[in-house]
Amino acid sequence: MDRKSKIFFLVFGLLIAASVAASYYRYIVRRDYIVQAQADCDPATEKCFVHTCDPATETCAGDAAKDTSYYQIIRRNAKHIPLCDPSAEDCAAYVCPEGERDCSITLCDEATLAKEGSGDVCNDPTQYTIDHPATDEGASSDTGSSDGSEPDAPQATAGE
Repeated sequence: MDRKSKIFFLVFGLLIAASVAASYYRYIVRRDYIVQAQADCDPATEKCFVHTCDPATETCAGDAAKDTSYYQIIRRNAKHIPLCDPSAEDCAAYVCPEGERDCSITLCDEATLAKEGSGDVCNDPTQYTIDHPATDEGASSDTGSSDGSEPDAPQATAGE
């Protein structure tokens, strides 16, 4: 090999090594990249994406309530995501803190449906609250006695 070829391959090899080192530093050390994830969404208050299980491609439970999930899309810089289990209650991995750059939450609308191309649909919070009336879960556990009988009715006192 002549001198020019050796210089060319040396420079080319150094450029590749520098590119690999810069990428390693950015993505592994600094964790400077955007993560996109599906986060839970409250269909009664927000316009969520609705995913219904497809038995042809997924294992479904057979129950419409369990086979339907409501989600929003969150994009967040990886260096700001805490290293914790996202399913744990005290983990704020899928929350955009006030003023954080590179963090956005996308709710469902016709434009995002076309852009995402997931095949899911949007829910209507008003229709959802009509179809799924809120039940007071705390009231059922507070009423009733320990033996399973009806709670005592308030007694009227004489003089009222």
